[in-house]
Amino acid sequence: MKFGVLVFPGSNCDHDTQHVLAEIAQQPAVFLWHDSPDLQGCDAILVPGGFAYGDYLRTGAIARFSPVMQSVKKFAADGGLVLGICNGFQILCEAGLLPGALLRNAGLQYICKQVYLRAETTDSPFTHNLDRGQVLKMPIGHMEGNYFCDESTLAELKKADRVAFRYVSAEGEATREANPNGSLDNIAGILNESRNVLGMMPHPDRSSEALLGSSDGFKIFASLVEALAHRS
Repeated sequence: MKFGVLVFPGSNCDHDTQHVLAEIAQQPAVFLWHDSPDLQGCDAILVPGGFAYGDYLRTGAIARFSPVMQSVKKFAADGGLVLGICNGFQILCEAGLLPGALLRNAGLQYICKQVYLRAETTDSPFTHNLDRGQVLKMPIGHMEGNYFCDESTLAELKKADRVAFRYVSAEGEATREANPNGSLDNIAGILNESRNVLGMMPHPDRSSEALLGSSDGFKIFASLVEALAHRS
């Protein structure tokens, strides 16, 4: 079992993500440079947070054309597991691996704080260790985290149980007040049609140790590790 963490110019959560995998999950985890198409035989790919290519043009717009992302697209099409966190979610949407787009936050301000999110499905390699309706505490840190898609796409996401997480209150209610960035339908994370690609704005990499204020994020990494172990 081997994990690959992408590194773009401007990535700033690549080491956080690799730390969780290597030091907490105790799994082999390597860095994959944006300019190389070689995925080094990895069994899962993580696209970390940050500001890939300085977020020029718009978030993820340049990263989608990088050599490594061409390999990631093929990897995902072949059933490989891909997790995009924050900027990684933005990149996956730009690359067409996930539907919709991440827009500027409502209020046009950068937001960095702890939020609550609710697990909406357990039917994925990333969430199968969670309980449906389970409330998790994780931080966000973004300017463009406002998820948007057209009505037909939203209907399909809901019908196919592909909304992975929603922003909620501490009590688990998906209210307007609990939505930090204006995301459509309080969406915090979604799955692709084949359920092997997950994009989410909150940071499980920054909430995998109690010292950081919450270890809830590690549940997602643990689910991913277990899913890969069952594939072996």
